[in-house]
Amino acid sequence: MKLADGYSALLLGVVLVVTAGACNSSPREEPPSGQQPPCFPPAYSVSPTIAKPGAAVTVAAPAADCNPQYGSNAQVQVSVTDHSGVEVISARAPMTEAGEFTFTFTVPEESAVGEAIVTAMPHHIDWCDDTGKNNRATGIPQLELVSCATPMETFTITR
Repeated sequence: MKLADGYSALLLGVVLVVTAGACNSSPREEPPSGQQPPCFPPAYSVSPTIAKPGAAVTVAAPAADCNPQYGSNAQVQVSVTDHSGVEVISARAPMTEAGEFTFTFTVPEESAVGEAIVTAMPHHIDWCDDTGKNNRATGIPQLELVSCATPMETFTITR
């Protein structure tokens, strides 16, 4: 019993030390003067959530609460991959400088029944700003996507 009590005390001590380290109260580093903090694209939605081939589906996002600086000619790249893994839609649509867009497509007749995946990302822009730098400023000759998860929404294709 003493070994178990000692083990519990040791485990509690480790948890307290780890937890205390995770509760860092130091202020978040501010960007250098003149630069804006990172600004992620707004979340988008897919409606309706169930559709048959030939039906219209809308993918839309509101304007971001920050300034992503997409530019006046910004576009969103929308792709739809059906349940079998085939990309059935790949298109671009206009997007505002703040990331707002609405794109409506018709579910292709050849789409596989089941859950389809919709991705919508700013076209030719480093949309995943987890570097702490605003990579959306104009005049950058070449941008690369940084490592992060691709945003995805789903809807179900039925017959």
